[in-house]
Amino acid sequence: MTSTGGPLLLLDGASLWFRAFYAIPDKITAPDGRSVNALRGFTDMVASLITKHSPSRLVVCLDLDWRPQFRVDLVPTYKTHRLDSSSTAAAGAEEVPDLLTPQVEMILEVLAAAGIATGGAAGLEADDVCGTLSSQERTDAVVIVSGDRDLLQLVRDEPAPPVRVLYAGRGLAKAELFGPAEVSAKYGVPLENAGPAYADMATLRGDSSDGFPGVAGIGDKSAATLINRFGSLEALVAAVDDPEADLAAGMRAKLRAAHDYLKAAAPAVRIVRDAEVELSRPDLLPRTPADPDRLRELATAYNAESPIARLVTALSTR
Repeated sequence: MTSTGGPLLLLDGASLWFRAFYAIPDKITAPDGRSVNALRGFTDMVASLITKHSPSRLVVCLDLDWRPQFRVDLVPTYKTHRLDSSSTAAAGAEEVPDLLTPQVEMILEVLAAAGIATGGAAGLEADDVCGTLSSQERTDAVVIVSGDRDLLQLVRDEPAPPVRVLYAGRGLAKAELFGPAEVSAKYGVPLENAGPAYADMATLRGDSSDGFPGVAGIGDKSAATLINRFGSLEALVAAVDDPEADLAAGMRAKLRAAHDYLKAAAPAVRIVRDAEVELSRPDLLPRTPADPDRLRELATAYNAESPIARLVTALSTR
């Protein structure tokens, strides 16, 4: 493939429409009374990102399984706090606001009519779709947009093309663009392998938002110090049984006690990079909507004329 000029933009769909749902009042409704706050907010996000980054290609990455079984098998606490406890929920379902669930289908309808590709991988999360598409890209620079810090492990300068993560945990207005240099500076991990080192650090310190407990007594700073000293989690684990290694007795004891956890958590924390991703359509971003009549119908039906108009303008003027 020959470079098309602009970057490949990968959007972590659920991460962004959850943020849109909570950022905009749910009293905004369609003519039939259904809430459309997430739809409107997400559509505006996409328009804004297209305007800012002028991508040549774009994929909205989907969770076909928000809690993959292989991660649960490795770390049973993985995302257990997000399980829907209601009696009517399907076993293993994620707890999602009632007013958001129907809006996901609305969003997918708008994306299809606009001609914007979605991508998913059976049994895997959007993170793994982002990981696969970014790792396998050999033509265009990649910008991944998410409110999930786990994706920082994907940043790279080499091999080209570069991969950057626009971290939108505090919303797009305050989003931070991370490459290896920024990840190294903010989290104290080695610059030369900042992406993988971030994953190693996250494994050590844990992540309560995903149900990873981490190693007891190890926080951000001590985790970063250990990864800097030994270069990788694998080397650190090997050093635990090396009496000559530069490890204090107390730290050695903590790591030895966590041996089984680290063995299981490391592959669970790491994002899959070789998934079988299926796209809904080619990822080349169109300059005009794929189905303009349908898009106009949806704009009227969902009280989303303004954000959809901004999306159409963004497509045509990049």
